[in-house]
Amino acid sequence: MSDQEETLAKSYDPDTIEKTWYDYWQQKGYFRPEFRPEGKPYTITIPPPNVTGELHMGHALQHAIHDSVLRFKRMQGFRTLCLPGTDHAGIGTQMKVEQEIWETEKKTRHDIGRKELLKRIWAWKEKYGSTILRQLRDLGCSYDWSRERFTMDEGYANAVLETFVRFYKKGWIYRGKRMVNWCPQCGTVISDLEVEEHEIQSHLWHIRYPGVDGAPDVVVATTRPETMLGDTGVAVHPSDARWQGAVGKQVMLPLVDKPIPIVADEYADPEMGSGAVKVTPAHDPNDYEVGQRHDLEEILVIGLDGQMTEDAGAYAGQDRYACRKAVVAALEELGLMVKIEDHTHAVPHHDRCGTVIEPMPLEQWFVSMRDLADLILPVLREKQIEYVPDRFREYSIDWLENIRDWCISRQLWWGHRIPVWTCEDCDEVLVSVDSPEVCTSCGSQKLIQDPDVLDTWFSSALWPFATMGWPEETEDLKTYHPTDLMITGRDILYLWVIRMIMTSEEFLGEIPFKTVLVHPTVQTRDGKRMSKSLGTGIDPRELIAAYGADATRLSLLYQCGNSQDIRFDAEVKDNKLQASPIAEMCRNFCNKIWNAARFVHMNMSERDVQDPALRTLPDDVSELADRWILSLYNRTVLQVTQSLDAYRFDEAARGLYDFVWSAYCDWYVEMAKVRLNGNDAKAREQVQSILCVVLEGTLRLMHPIAPFISEALWQTFPHEGDALIVADWPTHDDLWLNDTAEREMAQLQEVVGAVRNIRGTMRIPPGKRVDVVFKTTSSETESILSAAQHYVKELARIETLTIGADVARPSQSASAVVGDTEVFVPLAGVIDLDVERQRLEKEIGGLEKAVGGLEKKLGNDAFLKNAPAEVVETERARQIEYQTTLAKLQENLAILAE
Repeated sequence: MSDQEETLAKSYDPDTIEKTWYDYWQQKGYFRPEFRPEGKPYTITIPPPNVTGELHMGHALQHAIHDSVLRFKRMQGFRTLCLPGTDHAGIGTQMKVEQEIWETEKKTRHDIGRKELLKRIWAWKEKYGSTILRQLRDLGCSYDWSRERFTMDEGYANAVLETFVRFYKKGWIYRGKRMVNWCPQCGTVISDLEVEEHEIQSHLWHIRYPGVDGAPDVVVATTRPETMLGDTGVAVHPSDARWQGAVGKQVMLPLVDKPIPIVADEYADPEMGSGAVKVTPAHDPNDYEVGQRHDLEEILVIGLDGQMTEDAGAYAGQDRYACRKAVVAALEELGLMVKIEDHTHAVPHHDRCGTVIEPMPLEQWFVSMRDLADLILPVLREKQIEYVPDRFREYSIDWLENIRDWCISRQLWWGHRIPVWTCEDCDEVLVSVDSPEVCTSCGSQKLIQDPDVLDTWFSSALWPFATMGWPEETEDLKTYHPTDLMITGRDILYLWVIRMIMTSEEFLGEIPFKTVLVHPTVQTRDGKRMSKSLGTGIDPRELIAAYGADATRLSLLYQCGNSQDIRFDAEVKDNKLQASPIAEMCRNFCNKIWNAARFVHMNMSERDVQDPALRTLPDDVSELADRWILSLYNRTVLQVTQSLDAYRFDEAARGLYDFVWSAYCDWYVEMAKVRLNGNDAKAREQVQSILCVVLEGTLRLMHPIAPFISEALWQTFPHEGDALIVADWPTHDDLWLNDTAEREMAQLQEVVGAVRNIRGTMRIPPGKRVDVVFKTTSSETESILSAAQHYVKELARIETLTIGADVARPSQSASAVVGDTEVFVPLAGVIDLDVERQRLEKEIGGLEKAVGGLEKKLGNDAFLKNAPAEVVETERARQIEYQTTLAKLQENLAILAE
């Protein structure tokens, strides 16, 4: 065994390689921008995952993209910084710790108090809060961990409070009453992003409201009959002729015996039912808007705890769902329930605890958004920030034009406490970053701080610049802001991305990032949302354990195109990965290039693998195979570079895959064996150099997508520099692009493929060499095939090859036509013709019987009428398949009969 062969293990072991090289990169300081101080800065700040989080498929895709871009830019010579960190995730973290306390001590947060709860949350954060960041290391993410930030660390918290104070002084923060999402279980307002719509099978109740003083009776339909206790009106469309005379009159609200007005409002849909809708301003966002337009009373009949309030009258104290049953029973008893229909509809749930949320108008802290929206609308309209794909920029403009004020207060204890104090003696309101000691109005020390905390998205809105030290003017802020790229999912474009642009423009007068890349959503293989509760979630750590980090990254990026959905091909049962064909394909790719590298090492003869001559191409490259592979290699460099520049990761991954698997491994390596095993020393050295140069360049191309295996292999080949992670990105050379070589090689591949197909069809043993005849009328083709016949004979396992225009077709020969060339393979003496005839006749007989049966079945009208459509289609497909196979077998039998 040569020294070169010993440098690589016989098989690719991801576990060993990934641990070894990640530690090496980190120890060398390659992840820090200071490693390349002379380069132009290129900066990314990651979307901070929640401290409660663990790696899921969305994270895996997002960070495969992050790290691929980062490694690509680093190799292009940029001074790269990817700044990581985590979000305190107010409600999620507090819920997790509260649940732990209840399970171990049977105590609530109110039992232990605010101070003790916060102490325990900090302890939990220190123990578990960096789990997801450790998992990102397993994926290979080359982030600057020395700059890791947390949205509750001291400097960041100061930036959050500074923002609140500045907004308040500008009159943008106010306390007011608006419709919000309330979670009765968690006891807090939640954002729209934390609301999940679940399809629920329920009912649609049609209720008659009797007319008052000559007004007509009105039938309204509702999915929430318990809310009728808080109805303060009925709305009809102004153009609905059925209700023209009813507007301004009243109906009697059943069970409450209170007259309520009929109002004309365009919210009512004349096409739906009676055209009339009940209006409950305190319990429905749309009804709230109707109530505002018509000055209708807001009556809260469902309380913050999900129980019916005193305003629910006889139903006070009941759970909202128990009340629903009681209300329905009472209406039926009164004869006012017109009908009950089965009805499936979307019901909003809190994504954390699964509780049905209750919309209600509450006194909360809000940010007035109009001025901030107007500040950044020109930024988006003028395309100062590039959106990829661009349609999301247009969506964002539409959202900004119709923006609503933002509720920023949460009834939690974990988070940035609102910096507002009220004097108990004079009611003076103080807003300050630092806790005031006395009232600035009366001097009293009786100051009470607002108990609420800020919405997590308020602090996240400062992420790109607060992580760099704002409001201080730090060197990092001067050097790395604006950042270059923000990579995110489409679900938080408005709640997060837009708000980051607002705060950056307001406080720094510049955009926070130059490009927003909106990545696809990872779905199940049948196009559904991945869900742990449904047992369809894939844990990417299982993928990494089964297939390696490189194969996992490649499997995601291979599918990451302009579509906004990735259907990840994997078998999952009860959230456990059974198999993933796409990941297996990508692992096979890693094995393929590993084995190709071992082949090159084993065929270096006595040459030192670090010989500088192996880093350069020969002066004279005349062989077709060499001209072809160098042309394809340079074309692949160009294509992969352009694809990565345009964030078309699927095209980059597929281009690499096709070049490595098909061009380099399946064709060039096989063709190289002719010279490697020959007696011409100069030819052997030339092909050795080309094998090394092309493979080394290909490993550099692979590095952003598959960093571990590319580094491990690159280190064993001639190279410049200490590590691939900081090596130069390859550049293509137009001088090597050779259309003629690619066209000629395509002809060679086609004729070789034709011979291989004949061998397979006629069941010629793989190791047996055969005689072959190429008949061509083209002198150019004859010249090409003659010059390359030493390759053709090796690749197609040919004993004697005859090429010409006047050659005759041998008897009993299988044939194929490739362009202007006929391919003949004589079979006499190659296979036992009698045995093959018997086999074909037997197989033909069986297929004829099967085809006859299918024709009879498909000619049966009863079958066509009664069988499911998919069964009929399956049988028709089988019929076509059998007929095609039968025709081919009959053709082969005819050849043997010549």
